[in-house]
Amino acid sequence: MTKFILEVTLDDGAVAADPVGELQRILRYWGGNLRHYPLRPGDASVIYDSEYREVGRWSVEDQAG
Repeated sequence: MTKFILEVTLDDGAVAADPVGELQRILRYWGGNLRHYPLRPGDASVIYDSEYREVGRWSVEDQAG
């Protein structure tokens, strides 16, 4: 089974100040940016908040069933 995993730390940086707004921005940005990736196991990228601080990452991983 292959999974797309999105992890965002909610208690740091701009996300802590406005979790809903920052998550909306992160999802909009990465939703549009995913077309640049083949979405194969091993693909991954760091996620930044609106202050350009690292707050998480997304990845595509093979999960043993």
